[in-house]
Amino acid sequence: MKRIYLVLAAALTFASAVNGQELKSEAFDLLNLDRKGLEQVKIAHQSGDDQAAAAALLEYYRNRKDISTPEIQNVAKVKINKEQQKWADEALEHKFFSHKGYQPSYFYGDDIDWKYWPVQDNELRWQLHRHKWFMPMGLAYRTSGDEKYAIEWTKQYIDWIRKNPYVKISKAEYEITEDSQLKADAENARYAWRPLEVSHRLQDQCLQFQLFIDSPAFTPEFLTEFLVNYHRHADHIINNYSKQGNHLLFEAQRMLYAGSFFPEFKEAETWRQSGVKVLNEEIEKQVLPDGGQYELCPHYHLAAIEIFYKALQIADLNHFRNEFPQSYLDKVEDMIMFYINIMYPDYTNPCFSDAKITKKNTMIGHFKKWTKVFPDNQVIKYFATEGAEGQLPDYLSKGFKDTGYFVFRNGWGSDALQMVVKAGPAGEWHAQPDFGTFEMWYNGKCLFQDSGSYVYEGKDPEIMEWRKWFRATAHHNTLVMNNEDVDKVASETLLWKEDGDVQILVTEHPSYKNLTHRRSIFFVDNSYFVIVDEAVGSKKGWVNLHYQMPRGEVPNSREDMHFESNFEGGSNFYLQCFCEDMSKMTMTKNKGWQSSDYMKKVQRIDASFSQKKDSNNPVRFITVIVPKEEPGSMNVTAKFTDGGYSLSGLSVQVKVGKNKKKTLSYKL
Repeated sequence: MKRIYLVLAAALTFASAVNGQELKSEAFDLLNLDRKGLEQVKIAHQSGDDQAAAAALLEYYRNRKDISTPEIQNVAKVKINKEQQKWADEALEHKFFSHKGYQPSYFYGDDIDWKYWPVQDNELRWQLHRHKWFMPMGLAYRTSGDEKYAIEWTKQYIDWIRKNPYVKISKAEYEITEDSQLKADAENARYAWRPLEVSHRLQDQCLQFQLFIDSPAFTPEFLTEFLVNYHRHADHIINNYSKQGNHLLFEAQRMLYAGSFFPEFKEAETWRQSGVKVLNEEIEKQVLPDGGQYELCPHYHLAAIEIFYKALQIADLNHFRNEFPQSYLDKVEDMIMFYINIMYPDYTNPCFSDAKITKKNTMIGHFKKWTKVFPDNQVIKYFATEGAEGQLPDYLSKGFKDTGYFVFRNGWGSDALQMVVKAGPAGEWHAQPDFGTFEMWYNGKCLFQDSGSYVYEGKDPEIMEWRKWFRATAHHNTLVMNNEDVDKVASETLLWKEDGDVQILVTEHPSYKNLTHRRSIFFVDNSYFVIVDEAVGSKKGWVNLHYQMPRGEVPNSREDMHFESNFEGGSNFYLQCFCEDMSKMTMTKNKGWQSSDYMKKVQRIDASFSQKKDSNNPVRFITVIVPKEEPGSMNVTAKFTDGGYSLSGLSVQVKVGKNKKKTLSYKL
């Protein structure tokens, strides 16, 4: 047996040398060589023949059949799509796919420059170190059998190790050091060794290991390099977990991967238990009682569901589901139900905060996975099967007071009218200062879509300007003073009435020092909305009420302060704004933008209705929004009938078209 390993090792020595691979004897000190199946590895290592030990270890892993990942349970059945094939082929030329917002992929040099930063957006540099093209290279190798993908992958893997050392020095040391290489390595480590990126590699390298392990390019020497590097990654995370948020969740879930997929490591059980502990603790901290995730962003809410769900998948594959209590499963189910309620009939989501739009096929795939964990939940089953099985919720409108999301709806089908409002607590990093913003779905189309985020942050001033623009309170569907961002973001729900002919939401927000914004929304006869905005306090200036119009031409009139859409397809609206003294209100149209994905934006109108506040008297607006199939003007009137602002309630009178006048009021 030993002779076979020696022959195999000798045959691959030349390939190892060419690829810059070195046998790392310290790999054996990281493993439990008393584990079943590693007997020959232990014998060779103890005899001082680490070349034979490495060959025996490689043979062990190539024959290991009892461990897999949720993504790849049979390497013979993997498939590759055209986009993945493109990324794999580009990677052979050192054109690396790092971020969908930056396509086509950038060229990183014949001699790879891992510090290259073509656009100074932090996300582009961080995500370069996630090696997103490695997985497509593995799929290309498995589906084609072409060794060029495996050979190039091993070269790039080793190249990354050599050029991206983990260097940690204090800020003070960084400022005074004259060692330019040390300074450059320390700066690079901020991107290459951020725990989130390390965890991404930790998870994906399990998949790459499965895809490439049978290649001749995956030599015994490379295996030892791989294992030492992998251990360094896991050790780095467990000692440098992020403090909070989705980063911490990702890192913990990926520690489950490490501990489960590589049980041969002496510390594998510690890694696995660490991940379980963090997830069990964080699901109680990050998931609010109503099922919303505390970043208050649909995109990261969905990401958190997937993290918690994937942990259950790993637990099922490796027989430790009992380490997640029933309360954990209940929380995950609550999160899914929350998402179902805010989701539109076409399976897309509101673009609040830093959200991107999720595609229908992607969401159906999620629901199909989730229904396996929650087979008795008929609502999840309904959306997994597009209505072929299961059933819809037995209610329509729904309020989530802890998260501050409120949903008005008159149905669940594509022809429904639905408004989702965001008005709740202060969120974490991915939330935006957007109190009271909303989106409206009507008859197959999302209207008044939130601006989105477009970009995160970076050193490029233009990047930061766009980040600031999309986050600005004035670029949401809400009220501001002097078009300034609000000082505070947390609000209070004063009233939520989700049934009857008139459904009501009343929220209040201390937007600025000496100015409070109260927003009251009436859903009238399941057919139209009346929004009352009241700015109360001693702060003076221009009060601006913003509405982000849908993309496309939206005719309007300053004379009677209205907008009316004329879209094809039966999804239109009429919006008109009123105040107590119409002569004091102005309307402006500015260039607005909407972004449904990273670094992608389209132009539209940002409409603003404004009044000068030059005293302590409140400024009050009434907006009537009438969804309608056919475009065109209509007769709408609205006025206050309460004699002035009151802490205890309000009353307005509205007439829409040929309908009778309707009095809308509430008492707190």
